[in-house]
Amino acid sequence: MNHYETVFILNPVLSETQIKETVKKYEDFLVSRGAKMVAKEDWGLKKLAYPIQNKKSGFYHLFEYQVDGEVINPLEVEFRRDERFMRYLTVSLDKHAISWAERRRAKLKQKA
Repeated sequence: MNHYETVFILNPVLSETQIKETVKKYEDFLVSRGAKMVAKEDWGLKKLAYPIQNKKSGFYHLFEYQVDGEVINPLEVEFRRDERFMRYLTVSLDKHAISWAERRRAKLKQKA
């Protein structure tokens, strides 16, 4: 199983309930295909560097998970089909990125 991180931006016109439903839907999508969720983060509403679909802000979310590589393509197909998503990026993490992510999460826990 490979270690992945997906960051996605949801449309800013969505309600809080719609955002939670969307995040839950895609978390369930991954888990149903054998993914082990390592971390989930809600970064909230952020201003975009440039307009996307005539929007100047979006709701950012991050998933960090372990799953077989063949699950990534169906996940990204689902992202493309869903109009609630403005952008997404999935990257495979190497051992250095994994340790950096663990340190970042530890810092966030200390602040909380």
